Amino acid sequence: MYGLIGKMRAAPGQREALLAILLEHDDAGMPGCLSYVVARDLNEPDAIWISEVWDSPESHKASLDIPSVRAAIEKAMPLIAGFDTHVETEVVGGIGV
Repeated sequence: MYGLIGKMRAAPGQREALLAILLEHDDAGMPGCLSYVVARDLNEPDAIWISEVWDSPESHKASLDIPSVRAAIEKAMPLIAGFDTHVETEVVGGIGV
């Protein structure tokens, strides 16, 4: 299994709007996505953490071509101030995967 963990910074005051966009997705429309978790950083008011588990890196890459994903990315871009941490992992198990 393929995992991604990333920290994103929303433009000041835009975290809730960005969270809403990140969460308006259809699980059935994401082949290979086993887990997608979006969380507020408790120490930084504009920071968001995203954790994903995919059956393969190829499924993740293919998801970026899904029309609804492309539309969400386009909608979110003006609200994103930047990206910080980005880690790829090999998921070996856990609850929910």
